[in-house]
Order: sequence, then C-alpha cells, then structure tokens
Amino acid sequence: MNASVRAALAADSEPALQIRGPSIAGSEAVLTRPALQLLTDLHRTFEPRRLELLAARARRQHELDAGAVPEFLSETSAIRAAHWRIEPVPADLQDRRLEITGPTDRKMIINALNAPVSAFMADFEDACAPTWENIVRGQMNLRDAVRRTIRFVDRPTGRLYQLGARIPTLIVRPRGWHLPEKHVSIDGVPVSGALFDFAIFLAGNHEELARRGTGPYFYLPKIEGHLEARLWNDVFLAAQDALALPRGTIKATVLIETILAAFEMDEILHELREHVVGLNCGRWDYIFSFIKKFSRRPQFVLPDRAGVTMERHFLRCYVDLLIKTAHRRGAHAIGGMAAQIPIRDDLAANAAAMARVRADKQREAQAGHDGTWIAHPGLALIAREPFDAIMHGPNQVQVERSDVQVAAADLLQVPTGEITEAGIRTCIRVGVQYLEAWLRGSGCVPLYNLMEDAATAEICRAQLWQWIHHGAHTSDGKLITLDRFERVLSEELDRIHREVGRKHVANGIFPTAVRLFDQMIRQETFEEFLTLRAYELLN
Repeated sequence: MNASVRAALAADSEPALQIRGPSIAGSEAVLTRPALQLLTDLHRTFEPRRLELLAARARRQHELDAGAVPEFLSETSAIRAAHWRIEPVPADLQDRRLEITGPTDRKMIINALNAPVSAFMADFEDACAPTWENIVRGQMNLRDAVRRTIRFVDRPTGRLYQLGARIPTLIVRPRGWHLPEKHVSIDGVPVSGALFDFAIFLAGNHEELARRGTGPYFYLPKIEGHLEARLWNDVFLAAQDALALPRGTIKATVLIETILAAFEMDEILHELREHVVGLNCGRWDYIFSFIKKFSRRPQFVLPDRAGVTMERHFLRCYVDLLIKTAHRRGAHAIGGMAAQIPIRDDLAANAAAMARVRADKQREAQAGHDGTWIAHPGLALIAREPFDAIMHGPNQVQVERSDVQVAAADLLQVPTGEITEAGIRTCIRVGVQYLEAWLRGSGCVPLYNLMEDAATAEICRAQLWQWIHHGAHTSDGKLITLDRFERVLSEELDRIHREVGRKHVANGIFPTAVRLFDQMIRQETFEEFLTLRAYELLN
C-alpha cells in the first residue's frame, strides 16, 4: 500500500479498511480518503443484504435443480399491469444507437473514445481480469479520461494516442454482486467488487462529470431479479446522500443477461425507476445462464453454441419482450454484442463476417432496439448503418411492440440442433485459451476472429459439462464421455501448441489453466462461475 494511501485511511494503527494489493504508483489519485470512506459506508450498510441475496440465489438454484420452472411473479402482477414510466433520460443518453465496449486499459479507452460511436462502456466485469493492477489502473485511466487528459505512448512505435475533439458518453460497468475484491477488506471482511468499482469511480469523478455536462452512468450486470435491483437502487440513494448529489443523478442501464431476470423486467425497471435509463440484451451471458440454471435437467441440453442464434424461439421471445417492456416504461432497449473483429489477411472471410454483423444489426433495428454493441472500432460503420436507416430520431422508444405476447413457456423453449465434434473442439480450444489469458491478466481476448470474454468462455465450459454429465451424443451418434473429452482435450492442446508455440503453452500459467478447466468439467457439481474459481489463482 502506498504511504499516501495509508495516511488517508485512518488515524489509528488498526484501520477498519485494509488494502493488501501491491503498491501502484499514482494510486493515491483514486484511492482517496473520500472514496474509501464512501466504500466503507456502503459496505457496512449493504454487505449483509448482498450476502442474503447471494444465499437466495443458492436456494433458488436448489429449487430449479429439483424441477421448479420460472414464472412471472404473481405477487408483482399489479406492477406489470399498472401504467407508470421511468424518470426522463438525460440528453447525452438519448441517442445510444451504437456503443462500444471493452476493458479499461489505457490504449483501449482512448481508441474507444475516439471511435464513431454514441457511448463507450468501460468494463470492470466480463472483459476484465480483476488483478489489483488492472482494477486500480483502470480507475486511474478513467479518471484521466473524464478529465480529457489521458495519453498513451506505444513504446515500440513511439506513436502517441490521445483523445480527439469529440468523445462519446462514458458508461462504466462494475463487477456483479457475486464477485469479491479480495485485496480490500473492511472490518476483516472482503468488500464487494461491485461496490468497490462503483464507489471509487463515483467519488472521484462525479464533480468533473457534472462540470462537463454529463453524469455518473453505469451498466449493472448479472442481476437475477428485482430484489437485486432494489439493492442497487438503495446503494444509489445512499451514495447520492453521502456526496450531496440530487436524487436521480446516478443513471443505470440493466443488463438482462440471466434467465431469471427475463421474468422480472418490469419489476427491475420499477425498483430503479428514478435511476434506470434502459435494458440491454446480454446475449452470451443469457445463454450461459440458461444452461447454468437448468444444468441438472437433461431436457435443457443445448446444441452447439454456433447453432444457438438470436433467431431461435427462446431468444427471439426474450428480445421482443425486452423491447416491449422497456419502451412501455420509457426506457431504451439496447441490443447485443457483435463479437466479430476485422479479418485483415482474408478478404473473403472478412466479407462473410461483416455480412453477419450487418444482418444481426438489421434484425435488432427492425425489432425495435434503440442501439447495439460492438467490441471493435472496425465494426462501427457497418453496425451503425441499419440504425441510421430506420431511426430518424435519437431512438425508437415510440415503437411499442404491442404485437408481442410472450408466455413463460416461450422463454423456456429449448432449441433443437446438432452437437458436433467441431463444437466440442471449439469449446475446448476457446475455453482453455481464454482462461489462460485471463490468468495472465487479460479479460478480452481475440480468438479465431472473435473477441471472447468471460461470458463466451462460460458458455464453452458449461456446454462441455452439460453434454458430458447428461450423456449427450454428437451428430455421428457417438456418446460424449469424460474419456472422449480427455482425448479431444489432448489433441486440441497439440493444436494450440502449433498455433501459438510450444514455449508459450509450456509456461507456468497454461498448465494451470488446463488443470482448472479440466477439473471444472469433471466435477459432479456445476460451479456457478468460472471466474470465482479462477480468481483464487489470479495474482
């Protein structure tokens, strides 16, 4: 811990807040006394409720394992039936037709803020491996970005990266409720990663954001129901009071990326109605959640990830219901991620990939979405074009989608399709390589012309577990067993050796990644999050 940070913490020899992360030069600019005090107050007030909600998740999982199915809540039917709307959306969040997402490293932030997009979501969650350095430097980088002083010099080329005259609206995604920040404890208890990311950014930047005519805007990930949204709302109220901010200053977009949240979208918006501005279709995490929540149920086995497209009935209904729900309440409906990246050395493959992006974004715009996500600036013009063609104002909240009628069975309809040998191999290759990169500190990894993050790696891991433990067969009629997985894993490691070099694969991290991936596939119980186990190994 830096001496200046130590001095800011406490007047006594045993401060309630302890930082065990390595010293990072300049961290005192973000780990300030006001920021750490806000974190301490929020932790002491809300940590018991966070733990209660996580325990409720575990109880609900036991019910699902025993055969329960989600339903729209009878006790909140009056909220769904009533006519109410969220508070007005700020001017700089009215047009969100194209958003770029990515980690909080310095060069990425500059490139994202210079891209021709409406908003940039700086990600402390699925695109971030939460090493202490990544988390703290990410906060430092965002502080400089808010003040427009951020610079980066690429040492090999000497190229200077800096911001242009116009930058998009900044939105920050903190970690989900389930993730701890093991380097910081208060009263001997590790703090919530979500509260750490939120408190440090808010305390350090709200004044500068206000001076620049914007505000503290957040994306809220991994929410599983309206009570978890209520916790965020109460955190917002407490933080605003602590910093003397007007009610409603903090604004949030909620990612509907769990199957359970899809049944409570109205209720989530209602809980956050002073602060919420939109809902987002977090498609990859949604598919992962579908597998995870029904992992014990053989009738919920999914085909290859490549075959689980947004045209499938359960996903199309989820999208349509999200748009209808959001627009009815005056909120924006933001579409899903285009994970493709430009393919520089194969023009035909690049043309095919870009055609898929264009078709996906045309589907979203025509369905009524108000905007969409990309992971690479090279996709900006292609992804934006369908929205520019159909949207003659800043959004299309006026598209009510009154034609949409979605029942619980629609959201739970399991898609048919093939499980293939190629699908098994892709899951292994992507899952292992992503996990290895994550353990090295990189949470956003280009693999096979796609930008992979924790959500897509979770799908790989979950599908392999599901196929093996439920005795699924590939399209050639062969049973998927642990022995088969072991053989294919060995073969795919040989392929990775050839692709990235045997020296790289033999380093100390790659064997660790392989062991962890293998253990999580083999174990009898399905682990809730890959990143929770991997965080124990992360320096």
